[in-house]
Amino acid sequence: MNKTALDLQQRVLALIARGVTQSSSHDEFNELAQAIFAFQYERCAPYRAYCDRLRLTPQMVEHWEQIPAVPTSAFKDFALTCFPVDEAVAEFHTSGTTREKSGKHFFHTLELYNAAIKPNFAAHLLPDQARLRMLILTPSPQEAPHSSLSHMMGVVTKEFGTTDSNFFVKGGTLCLEPLVKTLRETEKARQPVFLLGTAFASVHLFDHLAQQNLRFNLTDGSRVMETGGFKGRSREVSKKELYQMFDTFLGIPPMRVANEYGMTELSTQFYDQTLLAGVQTDRKVAPPWSRVLIIDPNTGKEAKEGERGLIRIYDLANLWSAMCIQTEDLGVAISNGFEVLGRAAGAEVRGCSLNAEELRM
Repeated sequence: MNKTALDLQQRVLALIARGVTQSSSHDEFNELAQAIFAFQYERCAPYRAYCDRLRLTPQMVEHWEQIPAVPTSAFKDFALTCFPVDEAVAEFHTSGTTREKSGKHFFHTLELYNAAIKPNFAAHLLPDQARLRMLILTPSPQEAPHSSLSHMMGVVTKEFGTTDSNFFVKGGTLCLEPLVKTLRETEKARQPVFLLGTAFASVHLFDHLAQQNLRFNLTDGSRVMETGGFKGRSREVSKKELYQMFDTFLGIPPMRVANEYGMTELSTQFYDQTLLAGVQTDRKVAPPWSRVLIIDPNTGKEAKEGERGLIRIYDLANLWSAMCIQTEDLGVAISNGFEVLGRAAGAEVRGCSLNAEELRM
């Protein structure tokens, strides 16, 4: 790691270490974002070719909002790295489908990734600083080494969970009987639990409980983090319906349930403000080492507050790959935060296309 890379990494780590309550100033974020842009332009050949085609180089960009955004689809066609791929210590794959090529996010180090997980998770999901038994509805990091979600679950379990925390997905199957047994035990012992997993896994659990005519009333202090959507699944439920199921089947009210918004291509996650604010809300706020813009796909410019657009994320923790990511997710800016509205499959922001054929070296 050369001096420039080490300096940038230490600066981002220092910003993350300040936590989520001390915001970064406009000038501080702008200066660091532009330094990282220059580093990525120099080190990542596909990204440099893309920026050159857009005529947006580090010499031309005057503000972080002008930094070219990489569409998430580019991770399927390119190794977007600022280092030789054979030096990667980890690679996370997008889920995709059997007909779809997976995207890959390579990591030169997991230090930034792991550092970004902890303060944001603690602030939004454990504002009471509780250490809880975690019941995790994903595979373990050992079983799914290429899953960014499983890796994250491993980090938060080790950092914030009790020693009797456990993963309940084995071989791609939700282990329903052991999970139900654990729910019975914790209900009887009046032990608060923290259920974490995908929305689809939760619906699978609720279908099983409904079939068995089972209901639980988990003790106060219990909570839920749900994530992901229902991509590739035949059954969908709304967020409102899902949160009512947590109340109906587990006795955990909606104001104790929070959504996590993250993706393989990022190093930072975003959370509903519900547990932090004490009221149910879909609003998310970017931590100090990131920024979120809502982009009008027709103009490529920032949409007005309250207007729908595509979510664009600037993630300084993505030092070794691509800092600015253009998602295919719809969102809306609200009250110095944003709300995720769902997928906009096939949507492309005007002027934001990193095409493999055009950039073939």
